[in-house]
Formats: sequence, C-alpha cells, structure tokens
Amino acid sequence: MTVMKGALIGCGFFAVNQMHAWAGLEGVEIVAICDRDPERLRIIGDQFGIGRRHQDAEAMMAEGGFDFVDIATTVNSHRALVELAALHRLPAICQKPFAPTLADAKAMVAAMEAAGVPLMIHENFRWQTPILAAKSVLASGAIGEPFWGRVSFRSGYDVFSGQPYLATSKRFIIEDLGIHSLDIARYLFGDAARMTARTRRVNPAIAGEDVATMLLDHESGLTSIVDVSYATKLPEESFPETFLEVDGTEGALRLGKNYRLTVHGSKGTKVREVAPHLLSWASRPWHNIQESVALIQHHWVERLQAGREPDTSGRDNLRTLALVEAAYLSAETGRTVDLGELLR
Repeated sequence: MTVMKGALIGCGFFAVNQMHAWAGLEGVEIVAICDRDPERLRIIGDQFGIGRRHQDAEAMMAEGGFDFVDIATTVNSHRALVELAALHRLPAICQKPFAPTLADAKAMVAAMEAAGVPLMIHENFRWQTPILAAKSVLASGAIGEPFWGRVSFRSGYDVFSGQPYLATSKRFIIEDLGIHSLDIARYLFGDAARMTARTRRVNPAIAGEDVATMLLDHESGLTSIVDVSYATKLPEESFPETFLEVDGTEGALRLGKNYRLTVHGSKGTKVREVAPHLLSWASRPWHNIQESVALIQHHWVERLQAGREPDTSGRDNLRTLALVEAAYLSAETGRTVDLGELLR
C-alpha cells in the first residue's frame, strides 16, 4: 500500500485530536509538524514520534516530502497558510472557522482552485455519529417532508480553561460554536436564503457574545431555529451534545440527551441510542467530537485518493461562513439578512 504523507501546522489544544486520528488511519503518516512555539512543537513531536519539526511553515513546505498539509492554527493565520499551500500546490485541510472574513475565504478558495488542488474545511460536527444517524432518517422519508427544524447546543461548560483566547475575542459563540450548528442545519435542511439573529453576552468576564438565537429561512421552504449558549446552567450538563428537533409531514424526529434518537412516523415510534464510539485514545465527554475528527479525516483521504471534492470543501464552506457573517450582521442591525447579499 502506498502511504499518504501529511504535515501538520499548529500544535495547540485541538491538534492532539487530529494527530491521534491520523495515527489511527491505515495508509496515512504525518511526517512533519510545525509551530512557532518550540515547547508545543516538542510536546507533540515527542508524543507522536515526529522527527521533522519546523517553526516556519514556508520553510517546511519548501522542503516538501509530503502530500498534504493539515492547518490546525487559529483563524487569523489561515489565509496566509492556505495561500502558501496553493503556491506549493499542496492539498490542504483548514481548521474552522475558515477565515476572519468572507472576502478572505473567497480569496483562499480562488487561490486553491487556481493551483488545481483541493481544500477541505475541518467542519467535523456534521460527521458526529448522532448527526449522521439523523441525516439517514431524514433521507429515508420516515417522517415525510421536513418543514421545521431546530439545532440546539446549550451548556455551561467552561471552554475558556482549555482555550483562554476565546474569552478575549469580540466574536465568540457564533464564530466558535454556532458555526458548527449552522453547518449542521445546512447539512440536514439545505441552504438558507435568509437569516435573522439575536445575541447576548451573559458572562461579564468575556469580550464576546455567549448566547445566540438564529432563525433561518431555507431555500426548500423549511424554517429552522439554531440556538447556542455557553451561559446555560442545567441540573445535568449536556456538553458537548447537540440536540435536534425536526417536524415532517408524516412524523417527527428528536435527538435528545445521551444520544437518544426518537423517530415517530406512520409505522409507529422507534427509540434507539446513537452514541458515538469511544475510540482507544478518546475520553468522555469529548469522544463525540473526537470520533468525528477521525471520520472527517478518513473522508479527506478517501476523496483525495479518488480525486473527488470533499463534502466540506472550501467552496461549500463559504455558505456556512456566510451564515456566520449574516448572523452577526443581523444581530448588529436588527434586520433580516439575505444570504445572496453576502455570496455574490
């Protein structure tokens, strides 16, 4: 078997999950890593036995010796790194959020398309086992034609201890978490034509919003609500579960706590557990997200080998990022935003 070789840029908080997932994929090897922080470089390099360690991404790409790059850095560095990958004609995975602005993201897509190499955004929530199970039910027609939906993520989990920079960002929950929920809405219900959003900052110790409620008018005629909160105090913490409600012409779907999926239709009601697998390197409660990392990276390898565009390609993810921009614009102005305004 030919081994596909990759290089990882960014050895921070989330990159450990990506390295574990790469290590579990047959026929794939991460041969080089890069980070400006020598200590983080040492920790990841020692943990995963990577000999090639760089502090300069341009020097690493110029040296070559790999088939793709996995960009796991923070958002403000994404455009420069993706355009560098395009210059070296290297297929690239880019961590979400795609870019700080929609204009940056469009430029990144254009650069990679001009270079003739694929770009995938690491938008992993749609790859979670419970979300995939819900998608399968909707595709089967078990609840008829969906006409209303809700994607909900409400928690009081302390995300700042592991990622302290989140507390200083003027844009917080929509850009960091809501982007995932909005992508799930697109995945389940199709693209949206209009967006209305309201936000609030409950935690006085942070700079950005920690609660957001978004109303989407989908092109199919379906209406959905996407609501996210890191200010919700519950008797039993649900982090990091996403809850779903979908009403259809012939029934309804509910994805609730502990990955309990209820489907009611003309043939009765069925309830089953659609819990994620606990991978050997994963830990609860993160195992849901960790499994989705492994699944999206497997998808990347399959599509790269087949020469096919990944489902969460850069061009596709422009529409998810446009929803984020529309949400902030709507919350700021109080008006409903036409997605066509942003995507032209």
